[in-house]
Amino acid sequence: MAQPQIDIYTKFACPFCVRAKRLLDDKGADYAEHDITMGGPKREEMMARAPNARTVPQIFIGETHVGGSDDLAALERAGKLDALLEG
Repeated sequence: MAQPQIDIYTKFACPFCVRAKRLLDDKGADYAEHDITMGGPKREEMMARAPNARTVPQIFIGETHVGGSDDLAALERAGKLDALLEG
């Protein structure tokens, strides 16, 4: 089964974004990074997908809105991240 699409919305020099990307990299996951530092259509896209999100990163695995870096790390600690990454 193919890995689901992973989207991560980030901003320049965001340490939480770096931490989330490192965890995904460690898992060997391919992801699309969308830099919303300057706003624009990708920020609008993020807000449409997660209307209450005001911080970055915002991470989506398939149709699942994971949330931020702490949420991603919590999934890993709970042993649930691998299954989500596998689809």
